[in-house]
Amino acid sequence: MLNLPGNEPRRLGIAKLALKIDVDTYRGTREGVPRLLELLKQHEAGATFLFSLGHDHTGRAIKRAFRPGFMKKVSRTSVLEHYGLKTLLYGTLLPGPDIGVECADILRSVRDAGFEVGIHTWDHVKWQDGVATAGAEWTAHQMRLAMQRFEQVFGEPARTHGAAGWQMNIHALRLTQQLGFHYSSDSRGTQPFVPLMRAEIVACPQLPTTLPTLDELIGREGITTDNVANHLLDMTMQPPAHGRGHVYTLHAELEGSKLSPVFDALLSGWKSQGYDLVTTRELYQSLNMERLPRCELLRGEVPGRAGQLAIQGPEFLATAMTA
Repeated sequence: MLNLPGNEPRRLGIAKLALKIDVDTYRGTREGVPRLLELLKQHEAGATFLFSLGHDHTGRAIKRAFRPGFMKKVSRTSVLEHYGLKTLLYGTLLPGPDIGVECADILRSVRDAGFEVGIHTWDHVKWQDGVATAGAEWTAHQMRLAMQRFEQVFGEPARTHGAAGWQMNIHALRLTQQLGFHYSSDSRGTQPFVPLMRAEIVACPQLPTTLPTLDELIGREGITTDNVANHLLDMTMQPPAHGRGHVYTLHAELEGSKLSPVFDALLSGWKSQGYDLVTTRELYQSLNMERLPRCELLRGEVPGRAGQLAIQGPEFLATAMTA
């Protein structure tokens, strides 16, 4: 455990904080990604960009209005302001643009700038709304579509995956291993772990998101765009006791647009606190795989987000059986 007295500034490199950027939409890819690239370069920060690679069907998310807590979240986070009216019509009144085709040059520019790239999903809304109850064939089809498009764009297979909406099922979890991902970040939790589901170990470690996202915080308990950065920085004042760092998930549609000043403040604050701002791959490479806890991958709620997500359960401790 790292022993740091009080709130004294920490020296650079004392802990890693991986930045995972979910790119959900066509607008987020075209407008948010270039802005984030510039901001990250200014701060000399690493990051992993996870792309939606098929058609943008954001407008089809309207059916979530009937889910408990969804409309409350929408009212807090100004979805129209952040995503734009056109995006909210894609897949309904407007045809959804094919992100992987129309934005291929932008996707490659991220890789060429030295940042890690990986798969978020094929169709963001379809995955987020359908995977929890989907079967093996549907799940494999969606993941393979994303894999094939990734290879078409980048000329090599993807090595990391971060599920849309932190939504997974047993078939998707198995496929993270079978499709050759080195590690994934599909869940919420406290530290990297080897996942189990239905007592089945999957040999593709999970690097879960460990910190709340901006849209989960803003509008709750007196948190606003003016103080949300300070709130998050208070949470990271001390490094995690387990010594395996943090993962912060941001969205190209938020931190790459209206909330970019908040992200700018976070980057400055985390550097002042002594964190190395890295890709999820760099965090993965720093881990001792043999020492990672084995934890059940469960479904549960996260404050500020509607519905249930894939979350890290308690550590599995094998007990000796005696006759």
